[in-house]
Amino acid sequence: MSEVKVNKISPRTNCGTTTLGDSGDTFTIPAGVTITNNGTQTGFGRAGSVDWQTAIKTSDFTAVSGEGYFVNTTSGAITVTLPSSPSAGAIVAVKDYANTADTNSITIGRNGSNIDGTAGDPVIANEGGSIVLVYADATKGWLVVEAAQKSDIAFPAFIVATGGTITTCGNDKIHTFTGPGTFTVCSVGNPAGSTTVDYLIVAGGGGMGYGYGGAGGAGGYRASGYGPSPLQATAITVSAQGYPIVVGGGGAGGPIMPVGPYSPASKGVASSAFSLTSEGGGFGASTPSSSNGGPGGSGGGAGGGGGGGTGGTGNTPPVSPPQGNNGESGPAPEGHQGGGAGAAGASPRAGVTGVSNAINGTSTKYACGGRSGQGTPNAMVPRSNSGFGGKCQGVAGCSGVVIVRYKFQ
Repeated sequence: MSEVKVNKISPRTNCGTTTLGDSGDTFTIPAGVTITNNGTQTGFGRAGSVDWQTAIKTSDFTAVSGEGYFVNTTSGAITVTLPSSPSAGAIVAVKDYANTADTNSITIGRNGSNIDGTAGDPVIANEGGSIVLVYADATKGWLVVEAAQKSDIAFPAFIVATGGTITTCGNDKIHTFTGPGTFTVCSVGNPAGSTTVDYLIVAGGGGMGYGYGGAGGAGGYRASGYGPSPLQATAITVSAQGYPIVVGGGGAGGPIMPVGPYSPASKGVASSAFSLTSEGGGFGASTPSSSNGGPGGSGGGAGGGGGGGTGGTGNTPPVSPPQGNNGESGPAPEGHQGGGAGAAGASPRAGVTGVSNAINGTSTKYACGGRSGQGTPNAMVPRSNSGFGGKCQGVAGCSGVVIVRYKFQ
C-alpha cells in the first residue's frame, strides 16, 4: 500500500486555499499515486506540453496554441503560421515527419509577432528537425524553448552584393552588365535565405560575310535558373569576394574589298563570369565560291555562291549543357543561316534559333543565329546585348550580356 507522508495539511479557508506542508518541505510521490489539483494554478502559464495531432500536415496551415504537429514536406516546402494575437504561455510544437526538411524546408510564419526577438520567419531546414515555441511577451514574442539541435531553426540571411545596373523583381535582385565590371559579394546569406546566384552569360555574335556570304553564329549561351530546361546549369554558390565580369562585343562583318577578294567576317568576343566562359559566335563565310562558316558558341553559316560550303561547328569549345549549335551548310543561291542557342542554322531563313529567358524579369530573346540573304532583314531584329549573329551583307554581330540574379528578401 502506498502512502504520502507530510508534516501537516493546513486549511486556509479565509483565502480559499489549502497548504500542503510547510515552506521548504520536500514531497516524494510514490509510483501509482496521482495528485489531482482541482483548483486554479496561477503564475506558471502552461506546463510546457502540447497535444500532438494525429493528422499529418502535408500543406500550409495555421497552428493552434497547445498543439504539436508532424509536418510532411515530401511533396514540397510547407509554412506553419503561428496563432495571431497570442497570450503569454501559448505553445506550439513542430516536427519534421518524413526527415525531408533538408530538401523541402518548414517555414515558421510569425504572423505579426516576433520570434526570439526577431521580426522574421525562421526555417527548419535540417533533416528530422523539431522545435517547441512558447509565447513570452510583445518584445521577444515566441521563444524557442526546445529543439532537437540548435541548428534546427535559423532566420533567413540573404546575399548582399554590388555591381552592374541593379533592379529588383519580386524577392529577387538583378545585376545587369552590358560591359566589363565586377560583381562584388559583400556578405553571404544562409540556406534559409540565399547562398547561390543564377546567371545568364551571352557572348557577342559573329559577323556576317559579304556577297553570297553566310550569316554569323550566335554568341555562346550559358545560364542557370531561367530559360529552356535543356540548357539549364546549376546555380553558383558564392562567397564574399569580387567576381570579374567580361562582356564580349559582336564580330565585325565582312566588307568587300575595292578589288576582290572578299574579306572575311570576324568571330564574336567571349563573355565570362564565375570562371564560366561563353564563346563568341562563329563568323559567317564571305567568299562567293566555296567557303565555310567559322566555329564558335554557335557556328557561322556557309557561303552560298559556287559550290557552297560547310557551316561552322557550334558549342566550340564543348561545354555541358551545350552553349550553341552548328551553322547551316550546303550550296544555295545565297548564304546560309548561322546557328543559335536553340537550334542549328537551317532553311527557311526565317527560322528563329534563339531562346527566351526571363532572368531580367521579362521574357527576352537571346542568342539568335543571323539570317542570311543579300539585303534580306533578319526574322529577329538585332539589338545590343543580345548575342545575335550578324545578318545581311557585311553586318556585325550583336554584343553580349551578363546578368546575375539572386534572392535578397
